[in-house]
Amino acid sequence: MTPLPDGFGLALDRSVRTFRNGTVMVGGHPGRVITLSGLGAATLDTMLAGGPSTPAGRQLAGRLVAAGMAHPRPGSTGGMPRTEFTCTVVVPVRDRPALLDRCLASLGTRVPVVVVDDGSTDPGAVAAVCERHRARLITRATNGGPGAARNQALSVIDTELVAFVDSDCTVTRGWLSQLEWMFADPDIGAVAPRVRPDSSGHSDGRSCLARFSDVRSALDMGPEESEVGPGRLVRYVPTAALVVRRAAITRAFDTELRVGEDVDLVWRLLEAGWHIRYLPSVTVHHREPVTWRELLTRRFRYGTSAGPLARRHPGRLAPVELRPVPALAAFAALAGRPRSALALVLASSAVLAKKVAPLGVPLPLAVRWSADSAGWSIVGIGRATAMLAIPALVLTALRGGRSARAALVLALSPPLVEWWRRRPDLDPGRWCLASVADDVAYGAGVWTGCLRSRSFGPLVPTVRLHRRSAS
Repeated sequence: MTPLPDGFGLALDRSVRTFRNGTVMVGGHPGRVITLSGLGAATLDTMLAGGPSTPAGRQLAGRLVAAGMAHPRPGSTGGMPRTEFTCTVVVPVRDRPALLDRCLASLGTRVPVVVVDDGSTDPGAVAAVCERHRARLITRATNGGPGAARNQALSVIDTELVAFVDSDCTVTRGWLSQLEWMFADPDIGAVAPRVRPDSSGHSDGRSCLARFSDVRSALDMGPEESEVGPGRLVRYVPTAALVVRRAAITRAFDTELRVGEDVDLVWRLLEAGWHIRYLPSVTVHHREPVTWRELLTRRFRYGTSAGPLARRHPGRLAPVELRPVPALAAFAALAGRPRSALALVLASSAVLAKKVAPLGVPLPLAVRWSADSAGWSIVGIGRATAMLAIPALVLTALRGGRSARAALVLALSPPLVEWWRRRPDLDPGRWCLASVADDVAYGAGVWTGCLRSRSFGPLVPTVRLHRRSAS
């Protein structure tokens, strides 16, 4: 386990709960249990309070960060190795001079900016914007996609960091310095801010589309801080805004991928042993689609990347991950057998309670965890089915009876649960309709991409046989 570098502080993840006088910790992403000695608990309390760290404390902190149970913070007691790095911003663009103008204006001139014109139909307009903002311009004669454009910029960059920013993004004041400090950890390969919707393109910022996008933008990875990777709360981050250590990019973007090239880069960085952090406290704004047709077309296009990505990263794009007992309980509930579902939940609770009761975890909490697992299985199965098998759901609903009720639960439980948790400024009816349309458009893209690439991993659920072991 890699220890947290000297000079960093620590904060617990919001999911973490402690028992037995702080010596048992439960939570993280993926969820797990960690037990500490009394000395370990005291050392952790000192670090959380901002006190000086010790080698043992840094080792414990690294263990908690790796488990998704804690997150690094800038050190409050001094000793941070570095907080500033040389950096170049790369902006790929094809036409859209007005959006490029907004992007470059927000970036300012504190760090050098390289704009790559990827075969614009009016290169003169792009050149004029770059000249006005004193950005270096590289012009490509033919369009090769965002990956090819970024690769061309990488060939002329020798700064320690590279910040990729899309031309339809605007950054906030101090965004880069708020991300750079993480690179004082030599294992960090990339850091991503939160990409929030910019609805200024909407004539009415309160339209149904604007309110839906504000909560469910495809580029917004959510409000929770996380280490990035498969099995984590945040599985990947987009290069709409991403800061990368230049030395980590030993293999450039895959130019065969016109969509999903950013996911491929992120996962290759992880495979090379680098760590990637997502810091939602730093915000960048992205211009969202202004019509439903544009939004659904974008979702379809994003979906087409699943097949090619599955060829490059087998096993990482399953539509849902299931565990046997919660999945069986979910299927029993959907089949109209509530007693069987309850029996499975109680049996799972008993097994779990036997493991965690000696650690001070109360029985009601073990029952709740088991019930939550079954409930989330229904939500996961429902969303995967709505994405990839909506015709089957519709036909099942038309049959009436118990099958129709199960089909309605599968179709509506994911958007209703999401509505309840996020509380968007939309009524449940319009939210559900928009969410299902969004999922179906993405699913159609997944089918298209899988058929084109003859890679069908994104259509097959995975089953995890064992609960992740406690550490």
